Amino acid sequence: MSASNRFITVEGVEKSFGSTQALAGVDLEVEQGTVLGLLGRNGAGKTTLVRILATLLAPDKGSVGIAGLDVVRRARMVRSLIGFAGQFAAVDETLTGRENLELVGRLYGLSRFLAHHRADEVLQRLSLTQAADRRVGTYSGGMRRRLDLGASLVGRPEVLIMDEPTTGLDPRTRIELWAFIDELVREGTTLLLTTQYLEEADRLADSIAVIERGRVIAAGSPDQLKQRFGGDVVEVRATNPTDVERLVTLLNGLGSGPPMADLRGQRVTLPTGERVHTLLAAARRIEEAGISVDDLGVRRPSLDDVFLSLTQQTTPQRPTITPAAATA
Repeated sequence: MSASNRFITVEGVEKSFGSTQALAGVDLEVEQGTVLGLLGRNGAGKTTLVRILATLLAPDKGSVGIAGLDVVRRARMVRSLIGFAGQFAAVDETLTGRENLELVGRLYGLSRFLAHHRADEVLQRLSLTQAADRRVGTYSGGMRRRLDLGASLVGRPEVLIMDEPTTGLDPRTRIELWAFIDELVREGTTLLLTTQYLEEADRLADSIAVIERGRVIAAGSPDQLKQRFGGDVVEVRATNPTDVERLVTLLNGLGSGPPMADLRGQRVTLPTGERVHTLLAAARRIEEAGISVDDLGVRRPSLDDVFLSLTQQTTPQRPTITPAAATA
């Protein structure tokens, strides 16, 4: 990436809270008009980094720049360029949806007419037009979330920072938001996105950075990260959730890496470079153990597989069990 295309730069950023080091030397670059997906387990440092980018925290060491502006020394100017949607809706319940958006527009310095126009545009894009003149206190949680996202868009920011933006949204609204994000990026907006839905990162991100224990442990496009994972995976879906941990133990040692379990999805995945041999060996072990399964097959690796593989490399090699494969 040439220096002229680096719209967001993070160099050697460290941040501690007391004795807890949240960021331990993060380096990132985001090209203008692209989407960076930031992935990591809970407590990995994602939200701390996002808050630094949004000028809400100052780093202890290192530097962060947006559009060539230092986020600490030029915080006021940086704020005029960014839109920020945090994990929780931050709207005024005593105002209507339209009034919330118009207020934000005025704070951005828009004229009364333009703030009203932008509010109408955002309400329409996020399917809130019919509720525009109702007090936000009457909104559902999903509607408040959409309104909060809308507030980050009223100023048409050059950089949009979204911290788990679709949490709490129904599948239809999530898909609509994805289409809206696509449109914004086509218009030149640069987006940094943290998400707990790995299929969302796969769908939206041009590049992905995986953060673990305050450091970036892998970066690249979704396809590049999947290629780094290696071969295919054998996937087993247990009939009974109580058998998932048994399957992890049973399949350990068969593949090219330790098996990884998704307890919520009742699945176990096993990386393999020898798909037929590993599939047949897994089938024999499962049959001999008398474990009932709903599905057993081979597929290409997903971003979930890559994420679990990368994050487990920072811990001793052992079978991995997680409440859900899509944890970020």
